[in-house]
Amino acid sequence: MTTHKVGYLIGSLAKGSINRKLATALVRLAPPELEMSEISFKDLPLYSYDYDADYPPAGKAFKAAIAAVDAVLFVTPEYNRSIPGGLKNAIDWASRPYGTNSFTRKPSAVIGTSPGAIGTAVAQQNLRSVLSFCNSPQMNAPEAYIQFTPGLITDDGEVTKDSTADFLRTFMRDFHVFIARVRSVLPRDA
Repeated sequence: MTTHKVGYLIGSLAKGSINRKLATALVRLAPPELEMSEISFKDLPLYSYDYDADYPPAGKAFKAAIAAVDAVLFVTPEYNRSIPGGLKNAIDWASRPYGTNSFTRKPSAVIGTSPGAIGTAVAQQNLRSVLSFCNSPQMNAPEAYIQFTPGLITDDGEVTKDSTADFLRTFMRDFHVFIARVRSVLPRDA
């Protein structure tokens, strides 16, 4: 199958984030046809339409990074039953100014982990709503709400529970198939 460039955004800005660990595991478990790279948004200022006429360098670089990939994977925690403010800010930068939405027709998937039993389900639902408005085709299944327990994922991304590793490997394999399917009907240059 064709190789696809996938940019992943980690919703938490914390260096020790369990979602960063999950992202590291997903990179390790991804099929070789997915070329994974993190797209950081930590340097973006708060978005305002005052910037639309002259985007700052951080905004231009972020939009360019999104434009350069074939698909986007969101790995996010849940803050106050929603997505983190930094992630929402990043989506605002990438989707503005009007008519230059970087997510239009760009395949996406959403996953997240938390210590709670519902593993970021509400945040993912909020994010899906935002991505729907941004016209990003979304992989709807399998849904992936990972309950993080101590030691589940090491700092270098090794998943210590076989059933979780198998699930995450399947999630990434299904994401690859989804990207290929979307790109077959919505090629990048269309």
